[in-house]
Amino acid sequence: MLLANTLKSSTFRLALIAIAVFGLIVAAIIAWVYFGTLAYVQSRVGEVGDHDGFTGMIELAMIAVALLLLVLAAVAAVLVTRRTVGRIEQINATSRAIMLSGLDQRIPLRGSHDEWDRVAENLNQMLDRIETLMGEVKQVSDNVAHDLRTPLTRMRGRLEKAYHAPRNSENDAALIGDTIADLDAVLGMFASITRISEIETRARKGAFRELNLVEIAGEVVELYDAAAEQVATRLNLTGDREVRVTGDRDLLFDAIANLVDNAIKHGRASGQVSVTCAAKDGAAVIAIADDGPGIPSGQHDQVFKRFYRLEQSRYTPGNGLGLSLVAAVARLHGAEVSLRDNAPGLTVALRFPPPSAL
Repeated sequence: MLLANTLKSSTFRLALIAIAVFGLIVAAIIAWVYFGTLAYVQSRVGEVGDHDGFTGMIELAMIAVALLLLVLAAVAAVLVTRRTVGRIEQINATSRAIMLSGLDQRIPLRGSHDEWDRVAENLNQMLDRIETLMGEVKQVSDNVAHDLRTPLTRMRGRLEKAYHAPRNSENDAALIGDTIADLDAVLGMFASITRISEIETRARKGAFRELNLVEIAGEVVELYDAAAEQVATRLNLTGDREVRVTGDRDLLFDAIANLVDNAIKHGRASGQVSVTCAAKDGAAVIAIADDGPGIPSGQHDQVFKRFYRLEQSRYTPGNGLGLSLVAAVARLHGAEVSLRDNAPGLTVALRFPPPSAL
């Protein structure tokens, strides 16, 4: 089967054309050597003597060399084409298996580390990425359905109750207020999803300029100072007076605000939240630390997924999109997000590359 595919392949036809061209070149060289040799012999010994034996020997040698080259070229063409067709058939077979059974199939590697192995590795990595994205899409769809079910069910229950109850202006006003609050929560969820998608697909960086990260962090701390006081949490800003960073001011403000909001919500009551800005090795670093329960190390990568929420956070306000937005802003700015244990609590750090690296 493989040999039949090899003989029918376009690669083999191209190889035959190459052999034909090579054969013509070799034939021209052989003819040139043959007639050149005869001319040289005649110039040396003249017409004296019998040259038939010598001429026949040269002709036989030339024919043998031509046949040998033709056989070697044909064998090489078949072997090379067979190898190429074999690897292509592996890719085709894997593609058919993926279409039939799913994305769990991968192209086998031969361990030769040649260009075909590199192609297979790249295709396998692409399949891994596609499988991951498909899993995330499914997870997001499931989480959206789950998070929408509760407010929509509450709204329907209120409206149905109001429909069957006598009209009462005070009760109707409360019903309308509660329904608007639930609708605002749903609309806020979709607004967050849209904003994250816009950040992730943004190709231009027209709003980027050199900024002082300390000023942005100071504005966030001032904004959330009242919220921190309500739960008796001490919110403070420490570090350098000036930390230069190149980026979009509004997006950086949103990212820092999400981190501070999470630290206040999920930190310890009557605890402390620290925002630290510093310049290290030419890079700008901002860290938000709290002294709450923290996040288990095994879930550090998971919390950046959309709608992902820890079990202890299920009953606190929010939709699990805050850290997803932070991750999207970090990717746009080429920044690295890291989570580490604050013993107790959690520290989330954003490390921005030097301005020259952007």
